[in-house]
Amino acid sequence: MASTIALIDDDRNIITSVAMALEAEGFCVRTFTDGESALRGLRGNLVDLVVLDVKMPRIDGIEVLKRLRRWSDLPVIFLTSKDDEIDEIFGLRMGADDYVTKPFSQRLLIERIRTLLRRSEVIDKNVNDLDEQVIDRGRLVMNSSRHLCSWDGETVDLTVTEFLILRALAMRAGYVKSRDQLMDAAYGERIYVDDRTIDSHIKRVRKKFRTISDDFDCIETLYGIGYRYKDR
Repeated sequence: MASTIALIDDDRNIITSVAMALEAEGFCVRTFTDGESALRGLRGNLVDLVVLDVKMPRIDGIEVLKRLRRWSDLPVIFLTSKDDEIDEIFGLRMGADDYVTKPFSQRLLIERIRTLLRRSEVIDKNVNDLDEQVIDRGRLVMNSSRHLCSWDGETVDLTVTEFLILRALAMRAGYVKSRDQLMDAAYGERIYVDDRTIDSHIKRVRKKFRTISDDFDCIETLYGIGYRYKDR
């Protein structure tokens, strides 16, 4: 069955051209030109992934994401202007999975959509290797096949990207993972994202764990090198 993509942008030219490109690749597309109608439409009929413009009138993309995250963990890709670095970082901290800067290549956007959908499929399906399926680090337990993560027995809600980054660190506790290695784990080797994207995801993961335990410090930063999960 074809995946359904929600495209939310107030620029009708982008809506038309991107929708045509996605449909040509076999996707089903639902389009919205403002955040309010998008939230109403998604609430009643979920899709597989959301492509969301940051700059929109009345309800902007940041607010749409904030409201969406109250009831859904759908993968979200932000469309952001070239100079909107603050919005990019804030959006990632709010729970976006990726962003594409305008003007953008439709081929790049489609590749990132496919990458996110593949990651969701990997997490949704069961795996036979139990060692790979469950990671138990004492206070931290991760179940890859069910996309479940807990700390001290309490559930930690992670996006797909956050889950894959943390899993890459926790699977090799005590070993340093460079940002490039974490990019590959979360996005695949064919997709490039800059260092700020990984750093923003790490900050958000830490924040989520610290809402449960304010002494959480298991993700260690090694400046200029990368990150390491400290097994306590």
